[in-house]
Amino acid sequence: RGTAPLDLSFVTDPSLKEAYSLSIMHSLPLWFSPPEDIDRKAKIHRDYPFFAVLDGEKPVAFLAVKVHNRHTADIYNMGVLEEYHHQGLGHRLVEAVLDWCQKEGFTFLTVKTLDASAHYPPYNGTRAFYEREGFLPLEVFPTFWDEENPCLFLARTVK
Repeated sequence: RGTAPLDLSFVTDPSLKEAYSLSIMHSLPLWFSPPEDIDRKAKIHRDYPFFAVLDGEKPVAFLAVKVHNRHTADIYNMGVLEEYHHQGLGHRLVEAVLDWCQKEGFTFLTVKTLDASAHYPPYNGTRAFYEREGFLPLEVFPTFWDEENPCLFLARTVK
């Protein structure tokens, strides 16, 4: 980690959104795969509201938001480099998105993640993180992604 402060910002440049996404997601193979899926998602992020944390000029965390309707926004993808885990960056990103959602007039913020029934340890911390951030489990969709990756759907109010 560098000596510069970690800077969280709302990113508007589509090429930076894609570049930050690619850099971080390709560095997190336990959470993001296969490579072609990462590349597809990074292109989608170009058009989504996007927050990033930089350590100097190095992207170390991001969060892309999908707007579903005038009431609901979704954490479409979020990634924090492993060496930056447990430093509060995920919390800072969620807080920034909640502030943005409040200003934009959304009522709900949702997120989808891998359900515990998949028995994949890297996501135990992910689910615990979202619970700490006030997200409540709403439903499990066993085949939303595919049968090996059951989807846990969580939500919280913005206010």
